[in-house]
Amino acid sequence: MSKICQITGKKAQIGNNVSHSKHRTKRSFDVNLFSKKFYYVEEQCWISLKISAAGLRLINKVGLDAALKQAVSKGYCDWKDIKVIGE
Repeated sequence: MSKICQITGKKAQIGNNVSHSKHRTKRSFDVNLFSKKFYYVEEQCWISLKISAAGLRLINKVGLDAALKQAVSKGYCDWKDIKVIGE
């Protein structure tokens, strides 16, 4: 699975390492991603999401259902991509 947040759509950015002599080499700035389990009350099941810290704050702010609907409408994830646990 790629390094993309399922809630916010954040993904790795490309930049440069800059040495003391200003020599530049390409590098990747990865997102702060982790896998987290949530209880989805509307479906009465546990789901597993790969989210960033910003995605976790968004879920705490607007709720899991609203965050999922917003992510699906913006195209960051699809309902079939959400992993249901224990089904």
